[in-house]
Amino acid sequence: MADFLDRIEIGQTGLKTGRIGIGSTFDAPRHAIENAFDRGINYLYWGTVRQPDFQLAMAHLAQKHRDQVILTIQSYSDDPSTITGEVEEAISTGGVDSYDFLLLGNRMTKPSEAYIEVFEKLRTRGLVRFISLSSHNRPLIPDFLAEYPNGLSPYELLMLRYNPVHRGAETDVFPHVTEQHRPTIASYTSTRWGHLLDPSKMPEGHDPVSARDCYRYALSNPAVDMIIAGPGSADQMDEAISALEQGPLDEEERQRIEHIGSHLYKQYAPQYPDAGDAEDVAAGRAAE
Repeated sequence: MADFLDRIEIGQTGLKTGRIGIGSTFDAPRHAIENAFDRGINYLYWGTVRQPDFQLAMAHLAQKHRDQVILTIQSYSDDPSTITGEVEEAISTGGVDSYDFLLLGNRMTKPSEAYIEVFEKLRTRGLVRFISLSSHNRPLIPDFLAEYPNGLSPYELLMLRYNPVHRGAETDVFPHVTEQHRPTIASYTSTRWGHLLDPSKMPEGHDPVSARDCYRYALSNPAVDMIIAGPGSADQMDEAISALEQGPLDEEERQRIEHIGSHLYKQYAPQYPDAGDAEDVAAGRAAE
């Protein structure tokens, strides 16, 4: 049985991460983030929304533990010429000297070579070390998986949506995930924007899923290496870490959660659609 407390290498970078990373969007207090580092959470994602306490914790941890903490800076830019300025500003406002990953966020198509050229210049300057990518178009992901072993894809981490509601990666992506020589697979939106936690959205006779079990669900799939969580309080941080301590779901837990997920998929539209669900939406199998 997998031990969620074990650290994993991200791609072939030599960097070892805990199985949960935390993002900057929600307002977890500084002490909760720093305590989480002491409990094995060392991947920090400086995303679109950047909370002050996250910045303070990130800068403090980087100052004390730069060789252990993994920092990611995200860019949604559709213009590669703006990324250098974004990274320079993020270094200044983040209070750090560099980031480990530049993450190209929300890519619906394969980024052009111009993005890679910008990344390589940033790497030469020592501002970033590696590149990663997230997508709301999961059918795109197998292309990167196929190219990676041949050195044709530079992306050491690929991030996609996977939860009990949105399970399309099980057919579109995960069959293409090999055991070796591949980028790390990270999933996000584990609670489906809180829908899985909402009693008012449950099928009759079912209690809502806990955030802990949403994280356990994703990590229980052998193709998922890590998840990105967005705790907004110390209690939510504790619950996320408890998923690592609890370990994989059993079969009864998995079936219950997937039943709830199927109900939500049909009844409640996502906040952000994934292009991989378009066929289900057109056929009436998924809410729009």
